Order: sequence, then structure tokens, then C-alpha cells
Amino acid sequence: MSGNQPGISRRAVLATSSVTLSAAALALKAGAPFSGTARTVPFHGSHQAGITTPTQDHLVFATFDVVGSRDDLQGLLSTWGTVAPILAEGRPIPAVWDSTYPPSDTGEATGLAPSGLTLTFGYGPSLFDARFGLSRRQPRVLQPVPILPGDALDPATSNGDLCIQACADDPMVAFHAVRNLTLLGQGTVVLRALQVGTGRTSTTSSSQTTERNLLGFKDGTNNLTGSDTALLKRWVWVDSGDDQPWMGRGSYLVARRLRLDLEAWSSLPLTDQEQVIGRFRASGAPLTGTTEHDAPDLAAQGPHGDPIIPANSHIRIAAPTTNNGIHLLRRGYNFIDGLDPTTGAYDAGLFFICFQRDPMAQFATLAGDLARTDALMRYVTATTSAVFACPPGLEKGQTLGADLFA
Repeated sequence: MSGNQPGISRRAVLATSSVTLSAAALALKAGAPFSGTARTVPFHGSHQAGITTPTQDHLVFATFDVVGSRDDLQGLLSTWGTVAPILAEGRPIPAVWDSTYPPSDTGEATGLAPSGLTLTFGYGPSLFDARFGLSRRQPRVLQPVPILPGDALDPATSNGDLCIQACADDPMVAFHAVRNLTLLGQGTVVLRALQVGTGRTSTTSSSQTTERNLLGFKDGTNNLTGSDTALLKRWVWVDSGDDQPWMGRGSYLVARRLRLDLEAWSSLPLTDQEQVIGRFRASGAPLTGTTEHDAPDLAAQGPHGDPIIPANSHIRIAAPTTNNGIHLLRRGYNFIDGLDPTTGAYDAGLFFICFQRDPMAQFATLAGDLARTDALMRYVTATTSAVFACPPGLEKGQTLGADLFA
């Protein structure tokens, strides 16, 4: 090929050069990995990585609109599924052209360790409209989350046809993965929204400590963990008999960008903050306990007959015991995106991600109760919202997207 050939598509080259890519990948396996000894998380498996994986410290979450054809979409998903395990191993994308073209890997992660990178892919409700002939494949429960009281959603950054959740212990590793997967999609997808999260606010492993959110409180104390196999089967993993068989072993992702009114929150006395949350700030213990993991006593009353944990406190409204046992698997991250140019207030808060078996029966039900009665919602405004079907994991030799186009 001539080095002056215009209009070359990076994804098209990879999609039509599977033999070259496979050979390059095999050569990489025989070579030395990047420097560093950080952990790697296998991309392949029964479930997608990045769901029950112990939550990493950094997030880059991207949503996309598909602008190409059905064949373009099918080819891109196949390419993403081929490149993702290479990125998870901390290796560069193999070169499939000579140096007269732009490099196949952007290079900013060169020399960095894998950093526990996980890549989780999802399909939005809009992917199943008339454009790609996939309407009969749409799961019944894959519907946009209803607008909730207090929402101020930006339609330009909400929803999307596709999503990639990249989590890693190094922010550059997560960004590098999303940047390169986006480049591979040139001509087929365009970025709709991108959110960077720094500092996890949830634990998905019993070995992890509970971190704090920007309100100063420990967050996600009672979250599901990867060892809660019975609860995960009941509340997180889709059964093939639920609706669409291709979603069996998958899960549904809900993402919400929750802007926090940090100025108003910071003006509250500490005791008022603790009443809103239902926990002591210093220890994370419920107001009826002494240590973080003490079970809240929702029946306990004070000397005047009032509940010690207020009726409108966050942990009471969100507790599974007050919501017919509903559980969600949360993977939240703090975000700090500078200042609102109009108000001068912090544009900061919580990028809330959760996984569940049925987003309408679980998230929408719980979030509706919180929006109507939770005292914390006075300080929270949702600015984006999206839901995605995350298919099951791939075993080696399987192709991302084959479940849709079979």
C-alpha cells in the first residue's frame, strides 16, 4: 500500500487483517511484557471482567453512538473483542501496517504495568432500533431509566448505543484502553460522552477497605461482593430463561452521573450530616452501632420515641430490608470536573454504576423510592443517565457481538 493513501480506517485494517493481527498477538505472547509487576485480570471467562472484580481505583467510562452500517458494527465488536485481552495483559496493540501510517497504538501506556485493567462492554436500548435489524434481540427489561424527581438530565450525554467501562489501578492505563478502542472505531462509532472517575467509592471484595465519597462518609459498606454467590445469582446475573437467551450469565449496567451540592453539604453541622446518612462519619458505624459493619437497628428508638436512624435517612431508605430484599452491585467513583462556569460551584460528585439482573425491577424501583423520600437527595442532582445490557463473558475463540448477529 502507498503511504499516501487517504482515508484509511484503523478498524477496517484490523478487521480485514485478522491473520496479521493473530500472528502479531502470538508474537507478543512470546515476548517480554511491559515493565512492572502489577496484577492482571483475565479478559476471558464466564462473566465479563469489571463486574465482580475487586474495584480498581480509577475509571474511564465511555458511551458511543453508532454511525456505521450493520456490517461495520459487527466488525467493530469483533475487533474490540480481539484487542481487549491484549490491552488487559498490558501489551500494545500489534502493528498491522508500516511506519508510514499512524502507529497502531497511541503509546501513552508504554512501560506501564497492566494495573488490573478490566474492560466491560455493553449495548444500549437504542442499538436495538430499526437501524441494524436487531429489534427482535432486545431484552424486555432493557429500557431507558424513567426520569426521576430531581433529575436534570442532559440528553446529549445520557444513553448511547454502546458503552465501555475501563477500570484500572493506574488512570493512564484506563484512558489508554478507551482511547485506542475509540480510534479503532473511527467511521463506525463516535464518542457520545466520557467520564473519568478517580477514587473508588465501593468495595466488591471482602478484602477491600471501604473508601469515602466527596461527602466525607464511607460509601458502599453493605455492597455485594464477589463471594456472595447466592445473592449474585439472585440479583446480578441474568438467567438464560429470563428473556433473551443470549443474555444468560450477563448483567445490566446502570450509570448515573450524580452531581453533589458540596457547598450546601459542607454548611451542615456534623450531627445533621450523620442524621441524613444514618451513620457516624468517623467510624462509618450506623447510628445504632459502634463499628462500620454493625447491622443497623432500624427499630431502635430514642428517649422520645423517635427512630434513632431517621425515617428519611439514606441507609434506611436504601436498605434491602425496606425494599423487598432488593440488592444492587455497586461500582461507584468520585469525579471532580472543575467548576460550573455559570454558578462557580464545584462540578463534582459521584459517578454511580451498578449491575443487576433487572434494571427496571431493581434500580428504577429503588431509585424512585430514594428520590421521593431520601433526605440525601436534597444534595444530589443526576445530570446523566444510561442503561446497558452487558452480555456474558467470552471464552477464548469466541467473538464479541456474535450473540447479537447469530
